[in-house]
Amino acid sequence: MRTSAERFWTKVQAPASGGGCWVWTVAKYENGYGQFWDGSRNVRAHRFSYELHRGPIPEGLQLDHLCRNPSCVNPSHLEAVTQRENILRGVGLGAQRARQTHCINGHELVYIPGSGRRRCRTCSREYVRRYEARKRQGTK
Repeated sequence: MRTSAERFWTKVQAPASGGGCWVWTVAKYENGYGQFWDGSRNVRAHRFSYELHRGPIPEGLQLDHLCRNPSCVNPSHLEAVTQRENILRGVGLGAQRARQTHCINGHELVYIPGSGRRRCRTCSREYVRRYEARKRQGTK
């Protein structure tokens, strides 16, 4: 009977040079991450590969695909990071907003103490000015 590691390798397509992505070729979750039966449960293939080659994933950390390929199981393409770091490195809306430094009108965003948010002071002042003017005219 083959070991989990031996079974794992039959499902990986690795380039001859070893430097590129090692692509998981079989069962994948809907989001493209590989799925592997380790002998007792289904695990994500990239997590199995990382632990096989580098050891346990440190508690409180998750793996980030540096290559942005969810079906890659090359441990040199994986880095253990915090959830916040993983999200900020991504391409989702949260990451885009976190990297944003100016509003759509080109004004700098500033942190508003106590709110946990960033706002454009110039646009906020203009909004309040227009709101107060409408209020004085009797229209909202």
